[in-house]
Amino acid sequence: MNYARRSLLAVAGAVSTVLLSRFALSAPAAAQAFPFTLTDAEWRKRLSPQAYDVLRKGATEWPYSSPLNKEHRQGTFFCGGCALPLFNSKTKFESGTGWPSFYAPAPNAVLTRPDHSLGMVRTEVLCRRCGGHLGHVFDDGPRPTGKRYCMNGVAMTFKPG
Repeated sequence: MNYARRSLLAVAGAVSTVLLSRFALSAPAAAQAFPFTLTDAEWRKRLSPQAYDVLRKGATEWPYSSPLNKEHRQGTFFCGGCALPLFNSKTKFESGTGWPSFYAPAPNAVLTRPDHSLGMVRTEVLCRRCGGHLGHVFDDGPRPTGKRYCMNGVAMTFKPG
């Protein structure tokens, strides 16, 4: 599929996903036990409202809204909920989808599970330590893995180095 068509389809899908995700969020991460846990009140105090909606309720940020899209320095992307290192900047690539994309997570950083929300089957990506919703992984990424970890920028922080 050529780049222009892929980009157009990605944007159309992204807008639909964001609009629908406001009404049909993924199952909350709290349904599973994770090593790092807080009460709902503690999560709300710790996170911005948008980060709370994404990390704890499975929402999706608007495409092209994250400053992390333009982050190209060497460094590490961390979970915005518990600060676990998630992705090395060397694995980041420009997917044209509007979200920070990576071809591989850091070792032992994420978990995946089936996501049947929005009337489709996708693979949700969660932080291994706190269970925060990070985004989804798809099989249309670059070499060497062929994966595209399409992450919500608001769910992560970046530290250069």
